[in-house]
Amino acid sequence: MASGLIRSILVPNRGEIAVRIARACREMKIRSVLAHADGDISPEAQTAFDDFVPLGAGESRDTYLNIDRIIEAAVRAGADALHPGYGFLSERAELARACESAGITFIGPPASAMEVMGSKAASRKLMQRLGVPVVPGYDGEEQSIPHLEKEAESIGYPLLVKASGGGGGKGMKIVASRDELRTSVESAQRESLKSFGDARLLLEKYIERSRHIEVQILGDAQGQIIHLFERDCSIQRRHQKVIEESPAPHFNHALRDRMTGAAVAAGRGVAYTNAGTVEFILTPEGEFYFLEMNTRLQVEHPVTEVVVGIDLVRAQIEIAQGGSVPWNQHALVQRGHAIETRVYAEDPRQGFLPQIGRVAVYHEPRGPGVRVDSGIDLGSELTVRFDPLLAKLIVWAETREQCIDRLSAALRDFVILGTGTNIDFLRRTVEHPLFRSGEVGTQFIAENLSSLFPALEAEPAMVAAVLQAGFARPSGEVRGPAATLPNVWQSVVTLR
Repeated sequence: MASGLIRSILVPNRGEIAVRIARACREMKIRSVLAHADGDISPEAQTAFDDFVPLGAGESRDTYLNIDRIIEAAVRAGADALHPGYGFLSERAELARACESAGITFIGPPASAMEVMGSKAASRKLMQRLGVPVVPGYDGEEQSIPHLEKEAESIGYPLLVKASGGGGGKGMKIVASRDELRTSVESAQRESLKSFGDARLLLEKYIERSRHIEVQILGDAQGQIIHLFERDCSIQRRHQKVIEESPAPHFNHALRDRMTGAAVAAGRGVAYTNAGTVEFILTPEGEFYFLEMNTRLQVEHPVTEVVVGIDLVRAQIEIAQGGSVPWNQHALVQRGHAIETRVYAEDPRQGFLPQIGRVAVYHEPRGPGVRVDSGIDLGSELTVRFDPLLAKLIVWAETREQCIDRLSAALRDFVILGTGTNIDFLRRTVEHPLFRSGEVGTQFIAENLSSLFPALEAEPAMVAAVLQAGFARPSGEVRGPAATLPNVWQSVVTLR
């Protein structure tokens, strides 16, 4: 990996993470360059980035997933470093190696660590050698259905069928009995092959009533590895995180020491450099098992930033330049409580189906302890071509109780119209008595559907249509809300 003083960083990504990286670059007086598909520059990105380089037209596989085009764009833009963000190619060892061949500093871990941790089967075997507990399961090379059926009987039902080569809930199925196994395996193989180019699966015992806890780690080329404490990511839909918080509720010091120690051991086992996250499943009895390691920056990194008081993206860049981890482990503490909610363009009532549209009203909440990482603005066009994540609302307060109160108020003030969003669903979730008590698990949403989906108070599509009509000029140009807002805005506030 090339190293040395970084002067210009290419970001082949989009949305809020691209803007987040650009802002860190500006603070560090580093030139930021956005590599983008034709026509895919948001209003936020236009002001955040210093320069732009097109990746051409076509689908993601032709642009954001095309390593040759990305390297060519970096060379053309004169960038001496590349930050992949998350999603797309962020965990592809091929990109890290291509950067190295081109003399470009890759802001992330070495390709060797990405290769080991990119395979769930390989990483499970490594963790077992390191003494890190793993979920009972099967991670062998024999992938025939008769053999998987035999292994499943040995593990016991219910169990999880998981894609070996990826994450994000893709290629993951919960199997309750032998009768469901063949269909689930075949479906998972198809999904895994399409998403990751690898049809291999692994089987794991499904732990009911579990929590999803992850530990942020940071390593440097000098061999120093530290942890930045834990995040609870148990609130999920379709095996994908929706709400994350730190510190984890009902998490004692002894458990924290054991889990963070295991995470650091995992990092040392692959000579890890830069930012990474080690994910665990936590049982109701207080036992934990290794799930996977994400060899990149996480979507939920802001909760760690605000509760520990650090800048992870800046640290990533400093380490990529050859610097040391900028903090001493013993000097780091968790102060207060932070919660992040992911704001998606989706319809929770229709299985969280992604939504499209043009943003007709966009109003972010503000106030003490309130942070919004966003990649959209008024007039942004939303399509189904990309992940429906619009923004992240991160709230901090001295106590968890105060944090929930502040978050609930901020969600009431967060207004996005012109497309369906999950904002009201998020508000009902954080206001739920079980969430407030900290008694949550990965099945929280499935187990509380009736209280999370009450009778509709208003028809969002109808409100959006009225607003779009009222905010459009005869030419179709969307204009700001200032001139016509008062009456319509008051109606929206009343509805919320």
